[in-house]
Amino acid sequence: MEIYKDLNSPENKQFEKLLNSQLSKNKIEEGKIIDGKITKITEKFVFIFIQGLKSEPIVDINELNMIGLKEKIKIGENIPVLLEKIEDKNGEIIVSAIKAQKIKGWYKLEQAYEDNQSIVGKITSKCKGGVIVEHIDTGSLMFCPGSQISDKPLKNIDHLIGVEQKFAIIKLDKIRGNACVSRRQIVSTNKREDKAKIIEKFNVGDVIKDAVVKGYSSFGCFFEVNNEIDVLVHLQEISYSRVNHPDEIFNIGEKHDLKVISIDKEKLQIGCSIKQLSPDPFEHISNYEIGNKYKVKVDKITDYGCFCSLEPGLSTLLHSSEMSWTKRNIVPKKLFKVGDMIDCVITEIDKDKRRVAISHKLTLENPYDVLLNKYPEGSEIDGVISSSNEYALYVKLNSFDIDGFLHANDLSYTNNPDEELKKYKKGDKIKVKILEIKKDDQKIRVGLKQLGNDPFDWFKGKRVNDIITVQVISTNNKGLMVKPENCELDFLIKKSNIAINTPDARPSRFVGGERIDAAISELNMEKRKVSLSIKLLEELQNKEAVTKFSSPLSGKNLPFSSLSEKLVDKKKKMMSK
Repeated sequence: MEIYKDLNSPENKQFEKLLNSQLSKNKIEEGKIIDGKITKITEKFVFIFIQGLKSEPIVDINELNMIGLKEKIKIGENIPVLLEKIEDKNGEIIVSAIKAQKIKGWYKLEQAYEDNQSIVGKITSKCKGGVIVEHIDTGSLMFCPGSQISDKPLKNIDHLIGVEQKFAIIKLDKIRGNACVSRRQIVSTNKREDKAKIIEKFNVGDVIKDAVVKGYSSFGCFFEVNNEIDVLVHLQEISYSRVNHPDEIFNIGEKHDLKVISIDKEKLQIGCSIKQLSPDPFEHISNYEIGNKYKVKVDKITDYGCFCSLEPGLSTLLHSSEMSWTKRNIVPKKLFKVGDMIDCVITEIDKDKRRVAISHKLTLENPYDVLLNKYPEGSEIDGVISSSNEYALYVKLNSFDIDGFLHANDLSYTNNPDEELKKYKKGDKIKVKILEIKKDDQKIRVGLKQLGNDPFDWFKGKRVNDIITVQVISTNNKGLMVKPENCELDFLIKKSNIAINTPDARPSRFVGGERIDAAISELNMEKRKVSLSIKLLEELQNKEAVTKFSSPLSGKNLPFSSLSEKLVDKKKKMMSK
């Protein structure tokens, strides 16, 4: 009998090859999840057998209970564990059932994420920024941000805690082992599916009864249909007439019939129209003529005017500027109310823009025409000061409800305008002269000083270099203040214009009340500007004398020559004394 065999024999080499092959199939590596068979159960631990290991590792029973494997704690049952260490420092094998389940759970999450599949979980608790969600299948904990809990803000989420529901995986961090989920996506998807089913009920051309105005924007109005779906009526589909904003036509909560004109199944949108429920009234516009008067109905009142209808569906805007001839800053609701039938004149029909312009004031007598006929320019009229500002008064003229503009410069010919303006207050009765009527611009200019004679008329017919007599009123360092005889105007003769000779240009030479002659050095009737000069008078007199006595033989008869001789004689007498 042979006890030893040749290890190098072909038979032994073949057996070794087969053994190694089998071992490679059951290779044991740290970090892998391996199924182990329960071989022994004690009060605290479970012993499991893993092929290829030299001894049996143990698992805490509480650990198995925590991960829901209580039912599998039976001899002969297989349980998955993570092989952490084949041999630690104490020579023991370390395995973990919890970690194995977590890894398997992560694999399931990854698969669901890749397949774009939802998972079932339940909210276990609230945390900063959101809630914690437990995966029902694996027990894995995931984070759901507050913004992803619902498709609309929720004040309270207590009714959602502990309830099994679907979540969508929106983010996986394999390195950190974090998962982020969304309940909002599921809710939105469900709503989208529900909305798609609702839209299937409608067809283009259907008429929707009693849709409720829910809200509006600059581009249209939103209606709620049967408490199921919102539909849009575009601005252009509200009315055949021009509409600037839906709030001009609708009020929240109102009910209106709609016609379905478009269905977008991809965007899940239904487009509707109100105007297409009735014939286009603008086709009847030929029944109306510019300049004719018609009855219109007030449908809606805004801050800037009234929306009126010539006939059902044919709407137009009565602007506040076309309500009255005289009133400014009109509040339309103080003049009209909804339902009123008022007279208006059509002022414009634009078929291309589908627009009709109307005016109420054209049906009324134009007070400017009446005023112009009764009080033409140049007429005097009584009035009452209605208001004022820093440069003018506004005078309500007689019983016309028209304000005339009275500028401060038209208060007095002679007094300071600012000072004159202070003399008048609101409510003062005053007589004025109508200076100008601009009917088209609805403006009237009136004056107060024009009621009397213009003192500047004193200079009519006079010219520069004319000599006039003036009375000295006062003197100062600047010159003489003088007033022409029988004239209400005062003038300053500047010091430089008192005399030719500088020594004689002294204002102190003159006294108040003294009458002297002066020449007009400047005269502009349009600009109402006059300048007087004594110096110019002397120059004119000297020029006249030179012209008159130009012969050398008559030089001794010149006024200034005689005067010079007299002065010389006077000087000699004084020196002799």
